[in-house]
Amino acid sequence: MGSHARPNRIHRTGVRIAMVALVGAALPITAGGLAEAATPGATHSADENDRQGGAATTTAGQKQGTQWQFRSDQAARHAVQDKAADAQNAKVQAGPQNNADHAFLLDAGDGSQERELWGGAKADESVSMASTTKIMTALVVLKHPEWLSRQITVKQEYRDYVQKVGGSTADLQTGDTLTVEQLLHALLIPSGDDAAMALADNLGSGDTADARIADFVCQMNFEAQQLGLIGTHFDGFDGISHGNNYSTARDLAKLGQRAMLQPVFADIVKNKQFKTEAPAANGHTRYYTWNNTNKLLSSYDGALGIKTGSGPESGYALVFAAKRDNRTLVGAILKDDEGRFDDATKMLDWGFAH
Repeated sequence: MGSHARPNRIHRTGVRIAMVALVGAALPITAGGLAEAATPGATHSADENDRQGGAATTTAGQKQGTQWQFRSDQAARHAVQDKAADAQNAKVQAGPQNNADHAFLLDAGDGSQERELWGGAKADESVSMASTTKIMTALVVLKHPEWLSRQITVKQEYRDYVQKVGGSTADLQTGDTLTVEQLLHALLIPSGDDAAMALADNLGSGDTADARIADFVCQMNFEAQQLGLIGTHFDGFDGISHGNNYSTARDLAKLGQRAMLQPVFADIVKNKQFKTEAPAANGHTRYYTWNNTNKLLSSYDGALGIKTGSGPESGYALVFAAKRDNRTLVGAILKDDEGRFDDATKMLDWGFAH
């Protein structure tokens, strides 16, 4: 058995020697940095290899870096494009593209559950409202339906007032007798300041014209409070401001919506033209023809009214309404330019699309 063991030990020893030789032969390749440090020539060769290997690595890295940079730039471009598209979509969804900042639009619904659709940047800023004031003048009158058939005689003071303030007129003639309902037409269609004064003078309480008019204006402000129009105050019956007559686009849209719930009011403001007659002071019959200042009635399908306004301080104002597919929208624009009807059209188109 012993004689058979020796060759086995020799065999194992030979295997170990062979393995050492193989490892030794591998050292200059696998651990070149350590083996080459003692041999300058080998160092040069290793540096060259390092440079070649580094160059290969750098080239691959540059290629990968270039590809990454390309993908990064491409992703950045797509991100910019997506952001621009999102911004454009947001702009479209945000509201109508008009020039009015003092603007507001609501969906009137059934009148009791109106839904706010859009407001301009200055929808809640109180500014002068010009003749849109007359919406409230009419609303105060319509709080008393029994007044509609009451007859009022035109005074010269009403004509003198229009001349004094340079206001709009229904050209009421002194001595003519008109009903309150006729005067509401004169107030809302041609925007007669003379009709507004006639209503305030005759339907307010007091012993003098000034007292009666002051009382009527107090009723206007009380009604504004009742309706929650917190950005609104009246200092007159027609919009000729004495420095304290103002509202917001939001308030006026709500006021217009409430006024349109009054059948008499809604019936009046939809007229492009209105003709009526009244007894004149000389016993003859006076014939009146009043044309509406609201151009939307002729240009916009479904337009219902409501009231225009303009003045040196106020600019151009408009409270408007339209109905399509059983939806009624009401809006207001203040401090606009002559493009107010175009702006209102854009607001209505946008509103009906939403």
